[in-house]
Amino acid sequence: MSEPLESSVVLITGIMASGKSTVAQALAERLPQAAHVRGDVFRRMVVSGRVEMGPDLDPSAVAQLRLRYRLAARTADAYAEAGFTAVLQDIVIGEEFAPYVRLVRTRPLYVVVLAPRPHAVAAREAGRSKTGYGEGWTPHALDEELRARTPRVGLWLDSSEQTPQQTVDEILARLPEAAVTTCP
Repeated sequence: MSEPLESSVVLITGIMASGKSTVAQALAERLPQAAHVRGDVFRRMVVSGRVEMGPDLDPSAVAQLRLRYRLAARTADAYAEAGFTAVLQDIVIGEEFAPYVRLVRTRPLYVVVLAPRPHAVAAREAGRSKTGYGEGWTPHALDEELRARTPRVGLWLDSSEQTPQQTVDEILARLPEAAVTTCP
């Protein structure tokens, strides 16, 4: 690791079951002062009136997604301002990616996109206790959204054949490639 991570934000994104939560937690545990900001926590805070995201892109669901993104970005910025490395983890792909990156004010900002192949994602999904796919979502469809419509910003990793620790090792070794200097 050649660049300091203190007072910075590391955004880890990818499709469902790409390893975001596991890798973000493992990365935060390897750093001397870090917080793991899980974007999904802000979705789960909505007790009544929550509208789940689906392929139909219901306007209410999109509005709630964008609220979740704003809250997560502000929280990561607050941790970074206090001297922590905020490891911010969420599904941020497609047309929502660039606006999300602009929401994070902290610099340095590092972006890591976990992009395992769809068959690896499907195998991971099958081995999980929680399910993210269904109701029109498939690993192949989300992978297409990721690869075709998400700006190529930061460090993109095919982690299909890696353990979470190997992925963290690669992130730390290649951290300068993840630095975002301009907003997409």
